[in-house]
Amino acid sequence: MSDAGRQDFTDKIGDAVKPNSEKTYLEQAQDTVKGALDSVASAVQPQKEKSTTQKVGDALTGDNTNKNIA
Repeated sequence: MSDAGRQDFTDKIGDAVKPNSEKTYLEQAQDTVKGALDSVASAVQPQKEKSTTQKVGDALTGDNTNKNIA
């Protein structure tokens, strides 16, 4: 489960598991756009407003660019 406006963890895992060589150009473009939008959402959402699961997910995926906001 993820916070509103964020990419679902199962989608992230599914995107990461399938090799790019097996994806169409459209799928690769969608992955890039979804990842960029999720990173922006992570950066603008204050850490104190994130759920525990979202904080853990951001830490695991390296999407914790907002860690200095308590």
